Amino acid sequence: MNAPSLRGPLYMVAATCSYVINDTFMKLATDGLPPYEVLFLRGVAATLWSVPMVLLLGYWRHLPALFGPRVLARNVLELFGVLCFILALTNMPIADATALGQITPLIVLLGAAFLFGERIGAMRLALIALGFVGAILIAQPTMQGISFYAMLALANAAFAAARDLAGRRIAGHVPGMIVATSAAIVVLAGAGAMHFATETWLMPSQLHILLLAGSGFFLIFGHFFIFMAYRVGPTDVVAPFYYCFTVWAVISGLVVFGHLPNLMASLGILLVVGSGLVIVAMDRRRRRPTVIA
Repeated sequence: MNAPSLRGPLYMVAATCSYVINDTFMKLATDGLPPYEVLFLRGVAATLWSVPMVLLLGYWRHLPALFGPRVLARNVLELFGVLCFILALTNMPIADATALGQITPLIVLLGAAFLFGERIGAMRLALIALGFVGAILIAQPTMQGISFYAMLALANAAFAAARDLAGRRIAGHVPGMIVATSAAIVVLAGAGAMHFATETWLMPSQLHILLLAGSGFFLIFGHFFIFMAYRVGPTDVVAPFYYCFTVWAVISGLVVFGHLPNLMASLGILLVVGSGLVIVAMDRRRRRPTVIA
């Protein structure tokens, strides 16, 4: 398979892995700290990691793009999504919040078809739906607590899809690391405002600081890779690999929290991975040049 057809899916796999590592560290840090304070401190860490990276990469002349209208539009949507998600996660089972978030690729594909005129095709829609079924089998939601918080989890999925579609409108000359740094700053500001308006500051321990430093580091690469995935790859090929989020979550549960996946979750992983591989194979066949005798 040629490199161009692989880059988008590989970026998405890297993005979901980075996000899950970030979420794992953040979940560990919420033991003893309120949720918006955790988001705020993670934003501080992410900003402290990303700004030196931007400068070392020589992106000085791109600094004004941190607050360009299209970059800000994308990252304000990211802020709204993460503010919804942290409340949903705090007030409902994690399996339910994860499962409800798996509608994001479907929204992205429908949005790309509507906004950009991209053709999806019945077979790809069927494979994406199969990946969605796999994600549900992995998450195995109990669907307890269907309420306002479930609506927040759905809102997070909608905002995440809108974020990824908005990222498609950012000019090609704007580096991905600039977009990721802007996201860290915007979420830092929003989470800080919510924390100081609604929570009481608690002094973080040394362990909290180490966890959130790691969380911020991987968050930056999550932002970077998911932005680059949709920049370099066709939406209908890249979006299904968002379901790898649930695969990495199972690995995190096993390694960090000692939760073994059951038979149903294992079947879900096979469906997620299998549907993604078939979509990539279909894209390779579509891009193969026709030989004229």
